[in-house]
Parts: sequence; structure tokens; C-alpha cells
Amino acid sequence: MRKLLSTILLPILSITAQGQSLDDFQKQKFTHGGDTLLYRVQYPLNNVPSKKYPLVIVLHGSGERGNDNEAQLKWGGDLFANPANREKFPAIVVFPQCPSTDSWGRVGGSRSADSSQRFSFLSNEPTGKSLELVLELIESMVKSGKVDRKRIYIGGLSMGGFGTFEALWRKPKLFAAAFPICGGGDTTKVGAYAKKFPIHVFHGTIDPVVGVNYSRSMVAALEKAGANVQYTEYPGVGHNSWKNAFAEPDFLPWLFAQKK
Repeated sequence: MRKLLSTILLPILSITAQGQSLDDFQKQKFTHGGDTLLYRVQYPLNNVPSKKYPLVIVLHGSGERGNDNEAQLKWGGDLFANPANREKFPAIVVFPQCPSTDSWGRVGGSRSADSSQRFSFLSNEPTGKSLELVLELIESMVKSGKVDRKRIYIGGLSMGGFGTFEALWRKPKLFAAAFPICGGGDTTKVGAYAKKFPIHVFHGTIDPVVGVNYSRSMVAALEKAGANVQYTEYPGVGHNSWKNAFAEPDFLPWLFAQKK
């Protein structure tokens, strides 16, 4: 289902002006195979030790890479920290941080003659270190007994949107829903996951960093493969469509309604 919004500016108070405290996002480290992934994790407000909860993985963009274990909460952190949202949608929410020397997906880039960015997908290469650590972290959390395996969600913005699409075909049985924002992916890989779970794609029409054609191509390929895919495109919005996506009133209700 495609959705083209004529309203360019959506209210984003819920994620930028509420002054939500991010203190409940605990700083953690995950080590696997000698490599370490920094991440922040937030547990439900009324965490019941014996209960299993949905798990949300949010992959940040390239601008939030580093090793401070803080920058990755810049976009979307307030949305999930909002007490009303936490009360209505109890979940375990994880924001991993990719180091500046890596990327979430195996993606190459180059500039064309008109200075636009072109991306290539290096799908024959093994999973990158940072994304592999994220996938291993998910499995580790499932084994801990705290995660509802039927309600694992992944999404991300820009570089995280690319990483989301890649995670889907590398681990097609793992997820219950996905929300790639202003990203792109390998259209030849959609058959691996197209019919397994719902996907909601978001993009701005005048994005100068990741052209809207990358999401359009993915949506077209997913639709052709029979996927349950929604597409929301924002006219006149550039490379910050995550603000609009996170402000959608149905964003969280849609996400947490999904179950394998």
C-alpha cells in the first residue's frame, strides 16, 4: 500500500520537544568473537522478570557513528523514551552504535557526473562486523528468555535503512516487522523475506543524500514479490524523513501490532 503525503511539515513535538529523559537507556557492551558492540538498551517501565517482551532494534545513520555510546540516541530515542509510549507499548528497545570505521550494510558509494550519490550493494561479501554483532546480540537476548521471539522488529534511518534491508535478507526468519527510512537495498534479495513479515518504508522526495529512487525500487521489487509493504513518501522533504516517520501517529501502533 502506497501513501503519498501532501503535507510537508508534520508535527514532531513528540520526539524533539518533550525533553524526554534518555537516562533509562542503559549503556552496555556486547562481545562476540573478540569484537565489541556498544549499545543502549531500555527495558519496560514495569519490567516483569518472568515476562517476555517485544524487541525493537533501531539502527542509526552515518552521522551518529562513533564510540561514545550516546550519539545513536539522537533520532528516535525520545520517541521510545516517552513515558506514555512506554506505558502503552512495553518493550525492550536497543540502539546499537556502529564505529566510524564501519557501516551497517555492505554498500559501496560513488559520485556521478551530476554530483548525486550512487550506491552499489556488495551482497556477495560476508556480513559486516557491526551488523553481525547486532544479529548475534539479538540471538543472545532471545536466549536470555526476556525477548518474545515472535515480536522482534528492526528499522533504521539512512545508513541504518540500508542496514535494515540487509539484515532482512541475511536473517529472514528472525524478524516480525521492519521500518527502513531513507535507505535502500539489493532488489535481487527481496525474495528471501518478502512474504515473511510486514515492512513500512519511508522516504522524502527531494533527498539529496539517498535518492528517493532507492526506496521506490525496493518497494516495487517487494510488491512484485508479493510482500505486505507500505510506502510513505514525503513531498518536499530532504534527508531527514525520519523526523516525519517517527511523528506518524500510527508508527508505534502499527509496529507493535505485528507478530509472527
